[in-house]
Amino acid sequence: MSADDDGLRCLVTGGTGYIGGRLVPELLAAGHRVRCLARNPDKLRDHPWRDRVEVARGDVTDPASVARAMDGVDVAYYLVHALGTGPGFEDTDRSAARVFGEQARIAGVRRVVYLGGLTPAGVAAGRLSPHLRSRAEVGDILLASGVPTTVLRAAVILGSGSASFEMLRYLTERLPVMVTPRWVRTRVQPIAVRDVLRYLVGSARMPAKVSRTFDIGGPEVLTYLEMMRRYAAMAGLPHRLIVPVPVLTPRLSSLWVGLVTPVPASIARPLTESLRHEVVCRDHDIALYVPDPPGYPLGFDAAVSSALRRVREAQVATRWSSASVPGSPGDPLPTDPNWAGGSLYTDERELPVDASREALWRVIEGIGGENGWYSFPLAWAVRGWLDRLVGGVGLRRGRRDAQRLRVGDSLDFWRVEEIEPGHLLRLRAEMRLPGRAWLEMYAETDTEGRSRYRQRALFHPRGLLGEVYWWGVSPFHAVVFGGMARNIADAAANRIPAP
Repeated sequence: MSADDDGLRCLVTGGTGYIGGRLVPELLAAGHRVRCLARNPDKLRDHPWRDRVEVARGDVTDPASVARAMDGVDVAYYLVHALGTGPGFEDTDRSAARVFGEQARIAGVRRVVYLGGLTPAGVAAGRLSPHLRSRAEVGDILLASGVPTTVLRAAVILGSGSASFEMLRYLTERLPVMVTPRWVRTRVQPIAVRDVLRYLVGSARMPAKVSRTFDIGGPEVLTYLEMMRRYAAMAGLPHRLIVPVPVLTPRLSSLWVGLVTPVPASIARPLTESLRHEVVCRDHDIALYVPDPPGYPLGFDAAVSSALRRVREAQVATRWSSASVPGSPGDPLPTDPNWAGGSLYTDERELPVDASREALWRVIEGIGGENGWYSFPLAWAVRGWLDRLVGGVGLRRGRRDAQRLRVGDSLDFWRVEEIEPGHLLRLRAEMRLPGRAWLEMYAETDTEGRSRYRQRALFHPRGLLGEVYWWGVSPFHAVVFGGMARNIADAAANRIPAP
């Protein structure tokens, strides 16, 4: 592994994780060379930066594989922890940290950088939650390794995909009224993922004499209660009624979080246990070595705004976590877990078409207006009437041109959001809904040269009413969307008029 005159040679562990997957492109943008250590390199293949990095197969608990990965490295990032692997995660974390520190020292690594958890002042290790206790112990082990080490300690990280943020998102969006544990009044100092990454990248060039812990946080100290209410306001949700009660222990509240949110219980439980601790930065010394540019660190509202950007700008992919290259670190990544990024429900249909792709596209582009929607006409008509009753646009707008569409055209109660002639038509719903909805239609060719029709309906719910709406109408999708796909395929093959 080599580096240019200015760039450093960096090893990143945890490249398949939330922070690691976002750190790698930041290091590349800063001119560094990157090697990723991964137990399963195949998990890195969906990252847009995969072909710009070296990949070493190995495990942080295996000294031999860590030694190979450390060869020629200047800075080693330790971004792994065993949270969610079971009751023995503290032993695993301890063993892995010792291996990593020892091999870094043997390899002559100039600096180790570790992202841990912010711990409360004046609380003995024995009184910390297992999660925070383990994160603190890992930092101490690396600091004692003999290699100059930067330990960054953060509380709640604000960004799509962060487990703590996703818990906040789902609880707020799904529950207009919440009976909550006492920890909702615990003070924390959240930090935007953009700032976390900036401090991680900047730590690579700290002077050799610096080996210490730094607290990192945003400019505001908030309770979880305040964060939920501010999130609701920014997401356009009604005011949330939140009633803290003393009877919900951390264990019970973790089960409650697991019931309400899709965050796995193995992750939710240790995180909720940690929320009983007040975690506020005791210093901002990190700015001595990684100065904050104007406007940074970001405040809570700016960080949440970044995490909500895709919804507000209607940048839709199959699901949030399969989106392409993110526009900012707060955006979803392809390798984020399925539960990250908020709810985005889909109904997808795909059929072979016994017609040319051009014939299929003519049917797709001619949809709506006098041509109808190729499925259950009465259902579409009723939906249009209902929309008009509540002040919506209904179906009366029709279409501008009977054969051609362009971006921005109104199409009954849809709007043409994107069009790729001969391939894709994406419509954004403008009917009254408790959320946002899109309909995508594709004319494609399979590997054997046959035409295929692909259709996808997407819905991003707003609040509990949005969740109820989706599950209330989903039983009818087979009739409405299934029939639509079949009839469009038949229309292309037989040149039949729309029903």
